[in-house]
Order: sequence, then C-alpha cells, then structure tokens
Amino acid sequence: MTMWVPELSRHSGPRYLAIAEAISQDLAQGRLKPGARLPTHRDLADHLGVTVGTVSRGYAEAARRGLLSGEVGRGTFLRQRAHEYVPLGGAAGEAVVDLSLNYPPLVLGETQRGAFERTVAALSRREDLPSLFGYPAEAGNASHREAGADWIARTGLDARAQQVLICSGSQHAIATLFATLLKPGDLVLTEALTYPGMKAAASLFYLRLQGVPMDGDGLRPDAFEYACRTAGAKALYCVPTIHNPTTSVMPEERRREIASIAEAHGIVIIEDDIHALLPEERPRPIAAFAPQTTYYFTGTSKTLAPGLRIGFILAPPGAAERVARGIRALTWSESPLMAEIAATWIRDGTAAAITVERRREAAARHAVAREILGGAQIDAHPSGHHLWLHLPEPWRSDSFAAATSRRGVKVTPSDAFVVDRGIAPQAVRVCLGAPPSLQELRRGLGLLAETLAAGPTEGFPI
Repeated sequence: MTMWVPELSRHSGPRYLAIAEAISQDLAQGRLKPGARLPTHRDLADHLGVTVGTVSRGYAEAARRGLLSGEVGRGTFLRQRAHEYVPLGGAAGEAVVDLSLNYPPLVLGETQRGAFERTVAALSRREDLPSLFGYPAEAGNASHREAGADWIARTGLDARAQQVLICSGSQHAIATLFATLLKPGDLVLTEALTYPGMKAAASLFYLRLQGVPMDGDGLRPDAFEYACRTAGAKALYCVPTIHNPTTSVMPEERRREIASIAEAHGIVIIEDDIHALLPEERPRPIAAFAPQTTYYFTGTSKTLAPGLRIGFILAPPGAAERVARGIRALTWSESPLMAEIAATWIRDGTAAAITVERRREAAARHAVAREILGGAQIDAHPSGHHLWLHLPEPWRSDSFAAATSRRGVKVTPSDAFVVDRGIAPQAVRVCLGAPPSLQELRRGLGLLAETLAAGPTEGFPI
C-alpha cells in the first residue's frame, strides 16, 4: 500500500494542526479508511521535512478529536468510527463553537490588561533589559526560581528556590520529566482516563502506559497498590486537583495513601497540578506527603494565561541538577522575558488578583452550563474550565461528538482520554473557557442541549 502523505500546503496555520486537519479531511473524503494504520512518526516526518515532534503533536491533536488511537509497539490507527470533517464555517455558515480546548477565557480583565501595560512599560525602562533577551541561567534565573517557589508554596508545599526549575509550560514539564526519569519501554501508571497531551508525550518517548481504575475521588488506592505489586511500573503520573477530564479532586487522606503506597514500592510520582490554585480551598499536593520521590509541577496556563508558557517544576532534594540537564537538552531554556512577566506578577500581587478573576469567570460560565444543561448528568468543579457530560442511552461518546460537530460545536469524546485498551465511558469533555463571551458559550451549550434532546439520527451508529 502506498504510504499516506498529507498535502500540508492545503491547510493554513501551524504544521501540526495542518497534519490533524489533513487526517480529518482525508477521512471524510475517502482518501483514508477507518482502521488503517498511519505512517510512523519518523517516516512521516522524513517525508514532510518536519520534526518528529511536529508529527507527534499532529497525531495527538487528531487523537484529541477522536480520529486516531495508538498503541505502543503496534502503531497509530484511524478509528473505526471517525468524526465527520466540519469546515471552519460551521454547519449553517456560522463560526464553529469550540468547546474542545481546555483553557481559561482569553478575555483580558481590567486587572490583567492594566498589569500588562504597566509591566511592559516598566521593563522597557530597565537598564538590564538586554539580559532578558539572552539565555537565562541553567534552571532559570534566581529571581524567577524564587517567584516560582512562592507560587508553589501557595498550594501548601514547602518549596525552596534551589529545588524549583523554570520551564516552558506544563507540557514541557511532562516531556522533561519523562525524558529525564524514564527510558524507552518503561511502564507509567496513570488514571484510567488521563490528559491526552501526556499520552502523546509517552508515545514520543516510547513509554508504556497502564490505566489504574478510578472512582469519584480519583485514583483508587487499592487498584494503585495492586498495579504497583504486579505491573513492574517505574512511575505514576496523576492529576489530583480538577482532574482532566473527570473534574474530581482527590481528598487529602487519599493523597496520603497514594504517597505511602508509591514510597513502599519505589514508584516515582509525577504530579501534574496545573489546576492547583484555581480552587480557593484545596488539599495539599501529594508531594507534601512524599517529598523525596515526587516531581511536582504547575504553571500559569490555567490561572494567568496559556500564552505565557511558564511552568514550575519542584524536584525532590538533590534532583534539581538532573532535571535542569533535561530542560537544557530539550529546549535549552524557557523565555526569560515571559518568565520575568510571570515573576513580576507573582511578586506584586497581580497573579493572585488574576486568579480571583479566573474563579469568578469560571463560576459565571458554570452557572450558564447548569442553566442550559440542567437536566443532564454532569461532573464539574465550580472553579475549573471544563465539565464532564455523561450521555444518556442510547448515545455513544464518539457518535455524540460527531453529531454536535455537524451542528457546529466541538467537544472531546471520552476515548481521547482512555489509557491502553480501557473501555471508554459514554461521556464527553465540554470546555467552558474557549468561547470569547458568555453569549457564544450559550450558543454552543444550546447546540449541545438540542443534540441531546434530538437523540441519535440516521448515520450515527449507537
């Protein structure tokens, strides 16, 4: 069979998005068949003249849309029931309402707009401004690491600046820790449903994943202990606060249990706490109970702005230098200019004020969701940016996502989050932050409600 190679010139935007769009369009137009195996990341990268990372991001985006599934050692396959391709005009000529992207509203409140203007003006007058356009110190400039320690300490952790490393956002943190702590073929345990970006990173580094059963409070300790005894795992990756996608918050007592089990079995914990500061009240991170074996990270994407691209890794005592080498090998460094803006806002109180605005906006958007989807079964956290919508019979997750796409609204089906060969629940993730206004959010949620009420129609298998 001739190798599939997409025509990237037909699609605008970043190349990884062009790869995802080409997969979607070629499926819809019959040039690709459901169940077919796609080229390896390396082969496609060589044919397109792009990096392997670009292909990996493209495949990950296609998987997030429900188009692909992948298994370590077997390859990447087109799903048997792929979503219908919907052009950027929507089904009725209106713009598509994208409820599939999980980030805070890109609406600059007065606090953030005023702070940005003041910060940029102040930076332009600084005598040391040229230093912010050069390479920072390894692991980040000292003042930025101190600000990162301050930010992390607000979660209840004892964070020391010498243990904090600056990176380019949480995805960079995941890649750095995978590359630094693990080797190809190692097994990583995670929740049975998990963040698709982590799955993409694991695939890139040839790591194996095993999903651990969950309940309403997150990762089940009994299932985790059994996996530790039987699976030969090296690490645990988990999102204990406003879990993606289920929105659960793990209680503190369970965090203690997970930490104790991991330490007893020599399992390294990689704690993704990107939502940590969204709730006003929160349990202490797992790292508080296993500080010697937990690599903790958080950042600015969910609280301040996703485009700021600053993450903070808290390494166990004595491990910072090793992680710093990983950061240097992958991207050399973060942007010191972005890190300076984040650090300035953390020091002068702007970051805390913006976080309060984020909570307030999230609460308003959740109120709209409850109003429009009030009759549906929903899991949500009032300070989070997404909800988990359980579908009534006879709906199935992928057919519902395809049906809403036809109406002009995008959501993420459950199989994008399933680990290894786990069974996908009949649910979809609905992100409330992406629409630029409450009016646009209302329109998108209204289309979801209409789809639920109408039920499956001909052409969408159940």
